[in-house]
Amino acid sequence: MDRFVCVRLVQANALDLTLFQFDYDLTFAVFFMNADRTIYGRYGSRSDRKDATRDISIDGFHQALQAALELHKRYPANKAPLAGKQPGPARFKTPDEFPSLHGKYQTRLDYEGKVVQSCMHCHQVRDAERRFFRDDGKPIPNEVLFPFPMPDAIGLALDSKEKAKVKSVAAGSGAEKAGMKTGDEILALAGQPILSIADVQWVLHNAGEPTTLDARVMRGGKKVNVTITLAKDWRRQSDIAWRVTTWDLRRMAAGGLVLEDATAEERQRAKLSDDALALRVQYVGEYGQHAVAKKAGFKKDDILVSVDGRTERMTESELFGYLLQNRMAGETVRVAVLRGGEQVGLELAMQ
Repeated sequence: MDRFVCVRLVQANALDLTLFQFDYDLTFAVFFMNADRTIYGRYGSRSDRKDATRDISIDGFHQALQAALELHKRYPANKAPLAGKQPGPARFKTPDEFPSLHGKYQTRLDYEGKVVQSCMHCHQVRDAERRFFRDDGKPIPNEVLFPFPMPDAIGLALDSKEKAKVKSVAAGSGAEKAGMKTGDEILALAGQPILSIADVQWVLHNAGEPTTLDARVMRGGKKVNVTITLAKDWRRQSDIAWRVTTWDLRRMAAGGLVLEDATAEERQRAKLSDDALALRVQYVGEYGQHAVAKKAGFKKDDILVSVDGRTERMTESELFGYLLQNRMAGETVRVAVLRGGEQVGLELAMQ
């Protein structure tokens, strides 16, 4: 790190969104950048609500630092393969320009007064991006609902202690069908040199639906080319339940409910098949707009078995995706729940 100029940003109040584009739900994120603003890579990943360190490590960060320095040595001769790592067009230059955030924060923190209250958090940028569509009566796009997918969305689990080494490949996944193997080290993806899991997420975040991704991997000391096919709606496999920004989605689509898939034992007791919808209410919001479900009669431990006529098995993330793209604020959705062995019909207002 002594070979870098280290800069720490502690708030998003005046964040340059035309440059700093990353997963805004993260606790910790790093950019490796040239002084001319060329980005070499990113670091920082997360896939769990409780453990923010599961997908990052000092070892992995060390390797990413070394890889960034190697890219810097070859710069600007290697500028072409770095093109895909650069930020894309931004809807707004700063968070303050989003309608739902405009005028709520100053550009600097109030260190002489209420410093905590004056700080805009990064996750509020993602909240505002979703509100931009929802408040305009439009479906929230997949890339906004399911941002920066972890590699498991395409069937890969990567080792957090390495740059981008495959720890396992899910059976039947696009990655397995493409021929990816445990132990493969991803050197490049979509033509971009890969420094970390976050770099893989950057490629996935900007990938189309459907599309193909060309990968170059190191396997047994040899470089191998692999083409991964991504099907339509592939990013819906992402689990967004851990994200701070999903709290606002729970308000919009579920009136403040926190849902989790029923266990095998719960399904057996309720006589529900493995392919049936069975989302158990883990928590019911109690205040403000997060109490809409409570006021509609939903209770903790209810099991949702039908939502808007849909009865097939879905995760909480998939259900939110469906509702936020097919039902607008102000509409009412019929829901059937199992409670004490009896089916109860309820109505839930979308927000």
